[in-house]
Amino acid sequence: MKIDFVSDVACPWCAVGLNALERALERIGDDIAIELHFQPYELNPTLAPEGEDTVKYLSAKYGLSAEQIARNQAQIRERGAAVGFTFGERQRVWNTFDAHRLLCWAETAGHQRELKHALLKAYHTDGRNPGAHDVLLDLAAEVGLDVEAAREVLASDAYADDVRERERFWQQAGISAVPSVIVNQRHLIQGGQPPEVFEKALRQIAAEA
Repeated sequence: MKIDFVSDVACPWCAVGLNALERALERIGDDIAIELHFQPYELNPTLAPEGEDTVKYLSAKYGLSAEQIARNQAQIRERGAAVGFTFGERQRVWNTFDAHRLLCWAETAGHQRELKHALLKAYHTDGRNPGAHDVLLDLAAEVGLDVEAAREVLASDAYADDVRERERFWQQAGISAVPSVIVNQRHLIQGGQPPEVFEKALRQIAAEA
């Protein structure tokens, strides 16, 4: 079974959704052979490298008050804790294009899943900039990737076209919100669902295959 997890590093519900999916996969165990791939999606593609204040940015983009944002963040923290993910303070929103480039490269190097988890933790738990090259190199080393090779990727335009092509593909396929979980390129599970929802859906899809 092939699973494409379409998401953005900057998306808190993507952190919830991935950890919930991981819990579901643990429950499924060896019952279903799973091939998991991470696909790029940018929520904030026009952000400058220095980013923006989180509350100011979300208020302008979605018309939310500071109180509404605080309530949403409290709900997300609760949902994250339920699946083993800890949210810290995320005071700024940053551009994630280079993070997606590094994730594309990490897929070829065999450490994409580990890097994805490291990126989500770096931003949502530790409040680090997932677009900063020093942070990305730290995370590459942390998950066992070749740091010098990662440095070369980041210093060039490597995988930029690949990221843009993948983003266009999923947008043209109708994906307009993340996380979106596409199973066997046919079935869509949308949003940060609880583990039992993912487990039930995956077992049902496997039974029908």
